[in-house]
Amino acid sequence: MRISAILFYVFVSLAVQAQDMQLALMKYRGGGDWYANPTSLPNLARFCNEQIGTSFSDQIATVEPGDQILFNYPFIHMTGHGNVIFDAEEAQNLRNYLIAGGFLHIDDNYGMDPYIRPQMKKVFPELDFIELPKSHPIFSQAFKFPNGIPKIHVHDNKAAQAFGLIYEGRLVCLYTYETDLGDGWEDQRVHNDSEETRLKALQMGANIISYIFAPQRDDEL
Repeated sequence: MRISAILFYVFVSLAVQAQDMQLALMKYRGGGDWYANPTSLPNLARFCNEQIGTSFSDQIATVEPGDQILFNYPFIHMTGHGNVIFDAEEAQNLRNYLIAGGFLHIDDNYGMDPYIRPQMKKVFPELDFIELPKSHPIFSQAFKFPNGIPKIHVHDNKAAQAFGLIYEGRLVCLYTYETDLGDGWEDQRVHNDSEETRLKALQMGANIISYIFAPQRDDEL
């Protein structure tokens, strides 16, 4: 593991001891609705606190890709339905954050796919998204998903998929497609999802959080 990543994890560990940590939501340019699921991350934070022993605050931080404060947060969530734009400075800052040990979860809320892929190419031009196999440890952390990423919303009725960017043996970005975990994390009244569906979404979210604090190398993917 790179020295910068080790220092990042040391910082995160000290932050956990000092106070509640915050999950962060990415605010991006381009016109896409980055704010689409306002109840999702607070619900995920509470679920993780109850089920896997984290100490997240109910207050969710909002960060932009060019912000230096990205480095205060071990987990950044990004969602929406439409366009995304990173300029060169934002792409470089986001790259630095991810190389240093940060983690980005991109959750396509339906319609984001053609926009986010070329933008992430600006961040890691040398990397391609690869589909994570069902055997990947992210699917078997606190909760077991032997069939891989769960299907939460129908969308185009395609199979749910989980893609990753692997940098020097570490999963730095998870892109979930045709599943819509974030909608499943929302208050039940928002989408009228069944409790079973919401539970699957929250459990998978808890797996992601659990994974980033105990990452395993992904050289063989």
